[in-house]
Amino acid sequence: MGEGIEPLHRAVTKRMEEIMRKFYNRLKEKGQKGFTLIELMIVIAIIGILAAIAIPQFAAYRTRAFNAAALSDLRNFKTTMEADYADNQQYQVMP
Repeated sequence: MGEGIEPLHRAVTKRMEEIMRKFYNRLKEKGQKGFTLIELMIVIAIIGILAAIAIPQFAAYRTRAFNAAALSDLRNFKTTMEADYADNQQYQVMP
């Protein structure tokens, strides 16, 4: 991290730890031992939304990568054919 960001990062991390500690102490005082059903449902909904966004993006990345690999293979084949033509003054016939 840059020199200017490091102190900010430490301050934010420290503040987050304080907030989590306060939250944990409140839960402890109330005698709560877990999460409520609504809290779990909200977390599951957020994960579902993120997955709905990420999966199509991943599929698009795979398609673009496949197309780029195919174009690269075709360029390599073209270069090989041109080198062979330069050596033999004719193109090879592929069976």
